[in-house]
Amino acid sequence: MAWLIILALIALAVFWAIGAYNRLVDLRNKFKNAFAQIDVQLKRRYDLIPNLVETAKGYMKHERETLKAVIKARNSAGIANNAVAADPGSASAMQGLVSAEGALNGALSKLFALSEAYPDLKTTQQFQNFQTDISGTENRINVARRDFNAAVQEYNLKVKRFPNNIFAGIFGYHEKPYYKSDPGSENAPEIHFDIK
Repeated sequence: MAWLIILALIALAVFWAIGAYNRLVDLRNKFKNAFAQIDVQLKRRYDLIPNLVETAKGYMKHERETLKAVIKARNSAGIANNAVAADPGSASAMQGLVSAEGALNGALSKLFALSEAYPDLKTTQQFQNFQTDISGTENRINVARRDFNAAVQEYNLKVKRFPNNIFAGIFGYHEKPYYKSDPGSENAPEIHFDIK
């Protein structure tokens, strides 16, 4: 009779361990999927930027450096995004993406500020459409980032809480980084330019 109780306790522990492991797998996949949603929106923005720059080129002949900076920042952000997409749990890749996205946002802000100096560009329907598309994409990116951070929080709580933390460590599940803003991104970029 005692061996049945011991066997039942062992079976219960095994089923609990299987359940805990499967929950960790589910949560890891949830935060990876949440990053995939960010990835989709970032790629959409990266695809819109060259069209925006091409539209602006004809009007902003003297602002080639700004246009080049936007394209360079877009390319850097794309590379950083690919690194995070390969491993959304990598803290260093996530920090690289945050920095690259900060540079891209600054470059886009300068481009939009310069467009104010070119009334013909500003009134072009195509340029306005691209601005609207990028603005809408930015909103979707922010929603996707919030969802990603919520999924990471749920995963991290599961990984850190007892007794799951015992199995999480054994199976290689560790705390993952949140998507954080680049330090200083809460401040609007300073834009200085001289129009001749």
